[in-house]
Amino acid sequence: MTTTAANNSTAADSAESAWEGFAPGVWQDEIDVRDFIQRNFDPYMGDASFLAGPTEKTLRVWDHLEKNYLSEERKRRIYDVDTKTPAGIDAFGAGYISEDDDVIVGLQTDEPLKRAMMPYGGWRMVKQAIKEAGKEADPDIEKIFTVYRKTHNDAVFDIYTPRIRAARSSHIITGLPDAYGRGRIIGDYRRVALYGVDHLIAEKKKDKDRVATQAFSEHWARYREEHSEQIKSLQALKRLGEIYGLDLSRPARNAQEAVQWTYMGYLASVKSQDGAAMSIGRLSAFFDIYFERDIKAGRMTEEEAQEIIDALVIKLRIVRFLRTEDYDQIFSGDPYWATWSDAGFTEDGRPMVTKTSFRLLQTLRNLGPAPEPNITIFWDPALPEGYKDFCSAVSIETSSLQYESDAQIRDQWGDDAAIACCVSPMRVGKQMQFFGARVNAAKALLYAINGGRDEMSGKQVTEEGLFEPIKGDGPLDFDEVWQKYEEMLDWVVGTYVEALNIIHYCHDRYAYEAVEMALHDSDIVRTMGCGIAGLSIVADSLAAIKYAKVTPVRDETGLIVDYKTEGDFPIYGNDDDRADDIAATVVHTVMSKIKEIPMYRDAIPTQSVLTITSNVVYGRATGSFPSGHTAGTPFAPGANPENGMDSHGMVASMLSVGKLDYNDALDGISLTNTITPSGLGRTKDEQVKNLTGILDAGFIMDEA
Repeated sequence: MTTTAANNSTAADSAESAWEGFAPGVWQDEIDVRDFIQRNFDPYMGDASFLAGPTEKTLRVWDHLEKNYLSEERKRRIYDVDTKTPAGIDAFGAGYISEDDDVIVGLQTDEPLKRAMMPYGGWRMVKQAIKEAGKEADPDIEKIFTVYRKTHNDAVFDIYTPRIRAARSSHIITGLPDAYGRGRIIGDYRRVALYGVDHLIAEKKKDKDRVATQAFSEHWARYREEHSEQIKSLQALKRLGEIYGLDLSRPARNAQEAVQWTYMGYLASVKSQDGAAMSIGRLSAFFDIYFERDIKAGRMTEEEAQEIIDALVIKLRIVRFLRTEDYDQIFSGDPYWATWSDAGFTEDGRPMVTKTSFRLLQTLRNLGPAPEPNITIFWDPALPEGYKDFCSAVSIETSSLQYESDAQIRDQWGDDAAIACCVSPMRVGKQMQFFGARVNAAKALLYAINGGRDEMSGKQVTEEGLFEPIKGDGPLDFDEVWQKYEEMLDWVVGTYVEALNIIHYCHDRYAYEAVEMALHDSDIVRTMGCGIAGLSIVADSLAAIKYAKVTPVRDETGLIVDYKTEGDFPIYGNDDDRADDIAATVVHTVMSKIKEIPMYRDAIPTQSVLTITSNVVYGRATGSFPSGHTAGTPFAPGANPENGMDSHGMVASMLSVGKLDYNDALDGISLTNTITPSGLGRTKDEQVKNLTGILDAGFIMDEA
């Protein structure tokens, strides 16, 4: 008893010392990072004049990384692979970029850019990726994961039904996370810094035992088992800290430790999971509280603060996962979406712009532009002018920023939400998503017309005789096509959600994200992140059938493989209600059908309109359309108008997308626009002001 009291006293003293100078609140009595931020952060209303450039150490580390690792990786796609060590939180020894790499430490393996095997998701994908990297899989590891240890991928394919396999093979559903980590889970990595791992373990133990007196149930058993895995992962996180000489058991005592401790939580996640999106969350206001305390106390300079953020971003830029060339084709490269969300407003009306919001953007100047971390700004026209103009300037210089509607996100998800992947919002530490790739809504229209036969292969994908194709050679009738499309969507959506339920059931059993979930509340909201691709093609094709004359063209087997379209028809993306309403109806119809189906673990179904990276793959597997879209050509990204079909400018396309009901797509709606700087004005000042104005106008319309 004396020892326990002494330990409790020591822990309390450690927390009191670490929290000195912070405003007290609920966050001291329970795990509540949002409460800590709301009580302690100070909005910054100024401009970027205070910022510092890169230190000599930052430049040395970055130069060493470029010359010795990044340049080599570009020559051969994968720099190196560890083929003998299954990945884990503490599976590797310490690794550093160079002798100067001591500001924020920690690598995924023991060498920069060396990729680790993550076989719990599926051995076949790992083996293929190792082969494509020019190496051989270790036979002992292969035996473990084919004979002794069942993987997530094995389990999924044990359960898959014939119709799921057929839909998957024909690419009407693609990108399913059935062989790799599902992602779209943002651990609240800030908890490691604010509370220390020992406190997090103690709280998880309490939560685990809350149900100990209940009668046995499957939920009861899974709850306790998952909490045991979470506790083990937190213990491994402590060991990871020890590998680098860090005492993560206690709270962070200064700004450098706050960033380092937070990064170690994130590092544990990317060491143990290869999720489709491994976002880092919403960090700037949290970090800024520590920076401001240290700078005001004279313990840190602005140059040192910037050096810390630069060092963290360097680490985020070199996270790598072992994946196949096919995966890279689906996602158009090798992304992992370490999305860092920033800015926006609090629920009580204060801008969440801090000096660290500026410091984050400054990394794109100090280190040069890069896709990771995916910096996402929660935009609102009322944000401080100095910050908005700095965002615009950095966007013009680097093309590296993404913007989301803060008003929409805050209204649905609160002011401590962050983006997982590209557009998927969730409350940090209180919510997770079962990621579900997306269905090819465009291809589903062609299936409706052809009675479930694939327009590319000619194969009957749906069950024989289940759907009647369009008959005759006359012009297509809109009402008939729409009825058949709705019927086909019942089959496609039902197959899709069935696959997602199977995938996430198996993922929880065989590739559970223990450390990410350890950095969540014990009782969380789960969403099922469904999505559609090819919206603009569907809208334009249905508009062509309704307002023009569309005659099908058949091959020798009677399969409709092309269309002859005569006359004009409205085009989605040009602020024409006739086409835009069709697009909104398609999104609403798909979401309504998704909602009718029970979800695994009672997840709340959501939907995204998102194909930022898989446009080429979807297009390659899809035939020609009444809209004029040619077989095998890429889809437009996200909710964008069809490529080359928006003739009324950027504002018109924004207005069209704004007509999609956010309640039908709570997982996010993506619009990608390209503007050349010269098109914004002749001088840099003109370009900045005009881009800021366009963003303000677009998001004002979005809020309306």
